[in-house]
Amino acid sequence: MLIHTVRAGQSITQLARQYSVTVGSIVAANAIPNPDQLVVGEALVIPTEDFDYTVRSGDTLWSIANRFGTTVQAIVRQNGIANPNALTVGQVLRIPAQRYTVETNDTLGEIAQRFGVGLDDLMRANGISDPDRIYPGTVLVIPLRRERPEKDVNAYVYTEGEAGAPCVTDVGDSLTYVAPFAYLIREDGSLQPFDDSPIISAAYAKNVVPMMSVTNFTSTSLGNNLAHVVLSDTAVGSTLLDNIVTVMQEKGYLALNIDFENVLPDDRELYNSFLQRAADRMHALNYTISSALAPKYGTEQEGLLYTAHDYAAHGRIMDFVVLMTYEWGYRRGPPQAVSPINQIRRVLDYAVSVIPRDKIFLGFQIYARDWLLPFVQGQEAQTFSIAEARRRAVRYGAAIQYDEATQSPFFRYTDEQGREHEVWFEDARSAQAKFDLVKEYGLRGISYWALCYPFPGNWELLNDNFTVRKLLP
Repeated sequence: MLIHTVRAGQSITQLARQYSVTVGSIVAANAIPNPDQLVVGEALVIPTEDFDYTVRSGDTLWSIANRFGTTVQAIVRQNGIANPNALTVGQVLRIPAQRYTVETNDTLGEIAQRFGVGLDDLMRANGISDPDRIYPGTVLVIPLRRERPEKDVNAYVYTEGEAGAPCVTDVGDSLTYVAPFAYLIREDGSLQPFDDSPIISAAYAKNVVPMMSVTNFTSTSLGNNLAHVVLSDTAVGSTLLDNIVTVMQEKGYLALNIDFENVLPDDRELYNSFLQRAADRMHALNYTISSALAPKYGTEQEGLLYTAHDYAAHGRIMDFVVLMTYEWGYRRGPPQAVSPINQIRRVLDYAVSVIPRDKIFLGFQIYARDWLLPFVQGQEAQTFSIAEARRRAVRYGAAIQYDEATQSPFFRYTDEQGREHEVWFEDARSAQAKFDLVKEYGLRGISYWALCYPFPGNWELLNDNFTVRKLLP
């Protein structure tokens, strides 16, 4: 898989020819509504077995070719290398997949065995649905032998009922967990009803673990006092856990995610104690338990979002945690990247110092924000899908820019009323930067917020980087 940034004057036909793929495959991978309307600066996923590799210390062309199942000659030819013995650490090489022309009496299984690749991988790389239908003269792409580390992937979905189910069905092959968001707790330990059954059914149909999510806040209420009432009264907390277990057993949930936010600083230890009791209950029933954590830079970070979130305690008590590494570009704040890599890295540096790496999910938001300029305090940005961000760029003839410090794309446009706008969103480049962080820090996986925001290209890129772990047969 490759990522291409569109330049002025380029067309999909030219890109298809350049990368030896079909126009249809580029259109499909990126869900492009009109192939004749590319946006200057947009990042396109190119569905090819070729990929870019950064030379490491000790690499030789022979070792690289052997590792990925290609040839030295193919790499030399692809990259125009004059001296095969003069590689430089940090040099980026395009690694080309081999091609094979089918001969009479060949079978797909024999070809896969000959090149040491899986039959399913060979069929996927060539868009083959029936392994018995191959013909002499057909040119097959031989998948490269690449390491795709196994990772867990979670996604929250806050679209209730039947409307939320297709969002799970569409990407369920790329999920380990799905968490319908959310059951709101009440002061007496009861739970506000939530229409989640269609989402749970869709999850099971895709072998995705349904994870119950409980929370104390809404879009109009911080929930800090509500959390205090529940956390400070052991009897109410026990009632809440009883009600959670009842819902899990009735609905078929297999895991629990606790997302208590804006917990009062003085309630830190009460929250830790509740989490321990919750974990004991879940583990006794063979359920998995996790929590969501605000993005902290250190132990002493103060504020309603941060103080009561004890990273070390959550890391000790929970089976895993979700770092909510987004919302720097807050809808009521000034325009900026929603999930900037430079800030995420600060959070991870602290998190891995107190939480086991194999318990950490990196939070990844998949929505866009549109701010009016100049920014006025109290003015709220509009939130919509990344697909809609691209539509606006097309509509207003905007060129997409890319901020290297935050690894985030953005653009500006003028609307019909003459008002200036600034839009920050995600694309293939920013997604790849986050996937690279997961690999670099050795994290357990990724957690998306939230499904039902279409993000073309992301899921293809995710599966190109990782093997998504499935816990259900």
